[in-house]
Amino acid sequence: MEYEIVTLKEKIAVGVSARTNNTSPDMGAVIGGLWDSFFNKGIYASIPDKADAKALGIYTEYDGDETADYTVMVACETTKEPSVADGYSVLRIPAGRYAKFVIHGDMVQAVGAAWQEIWQMDLPRTFQCDFEEYQDERMEDAEIHIYVGLYP
Repeated sequence: MEYEIVTLKEKIAVGVSARTNNTSPDMGAVIGGLWDSFFNKGIYASIPDKADAKALGIYTEYDGDETADYTVMVACETTKEPSVADGYSVLRIPAGRYAKFVIHGDMVQAVGAAWQEIWQMDLPRTFQCDFEEYQDERMEDAEIHIYVGLYP
């Protein structure tokens, strides 16, 4: 699986979050529930100061590697941190080096398959913050950028 090394500036993300684990039987329901709440319960529409329309799937606060518990967040980038969180989760995606993967296909299937491959790669991962950036809203032929945090 091909990737490029990129250096990103810090991003502010606002959305909803939960704790889960890749081996948890309800992991899919937890993550799917966040996406449902984000778009279908008005959270996305109510977030002020959006930087752009792209949705983000963020993985942070790892208790270890990809087999440990982590926080998952469904969010969008904002131009500034909200003065009052109003029930939102707020996260600063750290500036730094990331492996950037560009994938195309079904939003759910292609992303799941890409992560399966990434977990098998020998990358110098920080397990600090990884995220997916959805370039459009197409479900079946989406373009998704996956960013995996790397040590310098």
